[in-house]
Amino acid sequence: METPDNSDGTIHDVIIIGAGPCGLAVAARLCEHTPSAIFTDEEHRRYHWIKKHNGQMSIKHKKDGSISTPQRPWLGRKYSTLVLDATGDNWMARWNTLFKTFEITHLRSPMFFHVDPGDRDGLLAYTHEQNRQRELEEIRECVGKEISKHHKKKRAKSIKQRLQAEVVIDERDRKDYFTPSRSLFSDHCACVINRYGLREGLIRKEEVQDIKYGYVDGITETGERVFAVHTGTKTHHSRTVVLAVGPGNPPKIPGMEHAQRIQGACHSMHIKRFPDASTQKKIDATRVTNVMVVGGGLTSAQISDLAIRCGVTKVWHIMRGPLKVKPFDIELAWMGKFRNLEQAVFWSADSDEERLEQIRLARGGGSITPRFYKALKRHISASKISLHLHTTLSSQTYDTSTETWSICTNPPIPDLPPIDYIYFATGIITDFTTLPLLRTMNSQYPIPAYGGLPCLTDDLMWAEGVPLFVTGRLASLRLGPGAANLAGARVGAERIAWSIEDLLGSGSRRPSGEEAERFEYTTGRGNMFESLKPGEEE
Repeated sequence: METPDNSDGTIHDVIIIGAGPCGLAVAARLCEHTPSAIFTDEEHRRYHWIKKHNGQMSIKHKKDGSISTPQRPWLGRKYSTLVLDATGDNWMARWNTLFKTFEITHLRSPMFFHVDPGDRDGLLAYTHEQNRQRELEEIRECVGKEISKHHKKKRAKSIKQRLQAEVVIDERDRKDYFTPSRSLFSDHCACVINRYGLREGLIRKEEVQDIKYGYVDGITETGERVFAVHTGTKTHHSRTVVLAVGPGNPPKIPGMEHAQRIQGACHSMHIKRFPDASTQKKIDATRVTNVMVVGGGLTSAQISDLAIRCGVTKVWHIMRGPLKVKPFDIELAWMGKFRNLEQAVFWSADSDEERLEQIRLARGGGSITPRFYKALKRHISASKISLHLHTTLSSQTYDTSTETWSICTNPPIPDLPPIDYIYFATGIITDFTTLPLLRTMNSQYPIPAYGGLPCLTDDLMWAEGVPLFVTGRLASLRLGPGAANLAGARVGAERIAWSIEDLLGSGSRRPSGEEAERFEYTTGRGNMFESLKPGEEE
């Protein structure tokens, strides 16, 4: 690679592409010296007390008269880091925009899924510290006797489920099976950001267009390869890159994939205002309005509920399959606090094809939560929502004069009126081979794929010798069905941080010699009886 004219010559240690939950989890984990995945609660307590009080005054040693001066605490970022995001220059910009657009009040994930690498119960502790327990909402049908006898009998009818161990969650873990409010989760993320100093000049609003890996004339040393991350305005260089872009691919409307902009319809991920201007104008004029929502996931239910609350006369909600009601988008066995059984089965799979099949079975298509199912039933009983299962669109024609759609479905819906607007909550298809920012990587360093997902190394690296790390949904073949959720964000950050530390070093001052022995003794790590060994003869 040649040195581009728009490069400043700086080589960062890490470039993170994407400022969502997965990107934040990686950035925070790279700053944490005592991650919860390695240190126990007791070790955390000792370690942080010592880190807080150690080295605050000069100490004169009795034996040799030497003086130990105060040492600078190990705080802040260990690596030169840059974050690039196409949506904004703040953490969680797209995440917060979507939550605000859909007026989502609570997350779907339980309390032990968050981005804090230092404490598994960090979100729960923050909630009690801020005295905000009222902002938690219980996730029912998870703990204790919430599962009815009828539900258990229904489970037993399935041969597959009969062969698996039944999920049993201890009553003592009830405190974990609550979901936080949007504001509580955002404030906790802000707390993590402030703790690790992840604000000042770290994020730039730039859309990555291509990633190249190789030698750069005039920038790197002889024999050193680096990444050149090209955006629309600049080229940034880094020794490692972390790809945290969620599904990566842009949302597309089924049957209209090549249309740039469709009048009277949009994908749920493209909503700028709700309802749209033309529908809102009809609502303001007290005219009858009809909106169609296509999709069977939680987003579709949220849009239908929001449309009724915004004044739409009636919502026609169609799903191509059955209605599935689940507390999480994957099975509880994968979301639970102790999910070792499912993970062991996944990791012991003989091939990535087998893992892909396990992912599809665990996710099982779109589903809605019991809370929104209750809201849908309330609107259906009031004749404000008409729900049609196993139904698809066969044709649609837009009339620009009336700004309405004439729609035919399969099977036909009786007395279907002209539709003012269509919202497609049909998800996003993931295929990393079609991502523009990976076209050079796919060309120069091709790797196998299954179901549009890359076959990464166990360290979530693109390939051996190519330190491009991938987290989030694109890492599903290594992280499992929960890769796209907050659960996968933290697990992926843990694996990536270990690998980056192996490649670049710890990046921080570690105690050595006699200081290391004292540190190991006081923190309770290593062999504390080492201090009892006889001293060396003079």
